[in-house]
Amino acid sequence: FRITKYADKLLKNLSWIDWSERTKVAQKNWIGRSEGAQIEFKIQNSNLKINVFTTRPDTLFGATYMVLAPEHEIISKIKNQISNIKEVEDYIERSKKKTELERTELIKEKTGVELKGIKAVNPANKEAIPVFAADYVIFSYGTGAIMAVPAHDQRDFDFAKKHNLPIKMVVCPNWPEPKCPILDKAYQGQGHLVGSGKFDGLPSEKAKWEISKFVGSKNALNYHLRDWLISRQRYWGPP
Repeated sequence: FRITKYADKLLKNLSWIDWSERTKVAQKNWIGRSEGAQIEFKIQNSNLKINVFTTRPDTLFGATYMVLAPEHEIISKIKNQISNIKEVEDYIERSKKKTELERTELIKEKTGVELKGIKAVNPANKEAIPVFAADYVIFSYGTGAIMAVPAHDQRDFDFAKKHNLPIKMVVCPNWPEPKCPILDKAYQGQGHLVGSGKFDGLPSEKAKWEISKFVGSKNALNYHLRDWLISRQRYWGPP
């Protein structure tokens, strides 16, 4: 059922439905409308690319690794380049036995496996970064792949700490102080850019679209809502 076709109408019509504000917020979160950018990361020594959707293109210079959902089809396309393919395939099989709720639970330990021999290229600074398969990324949401920015996303922060991956702060709340704070958790707020080349000093909200244009990305909308879901809430009904 093409419920996603009605996503914006469902959001708009929440204003006149006689529900509690708490219920309306829950429905907005269920629909999950996000505005952001779709960015391409090239795979080294390959013609293949990994597409990611992000609401924070201002943090692109801070992407220090990438994560694919275990079900991502690109894994099978590059399997001959993955030196630890048996380890990766075993992890994928274990991930299939978990529910989506188990995989996205915020307090659970973040598991994953590196695709050894595979590197992606950050389009902002041209740095080669490692690629992981991890079950905290869901294939049905966004593109099934993320650019991991551990300084500015808590799930990525936890994963980076466990796997000893770089944590690079690129949005600083203390501008123009000479140093950003030392992080004991991800900083997910707004600020000014640092460590981002010619974009240093820009407010993060403005930098979102400046960096998007710089890497040639496309503006995109994303919804948590899925076509295979059927709403049985009053007034809504299946389309």
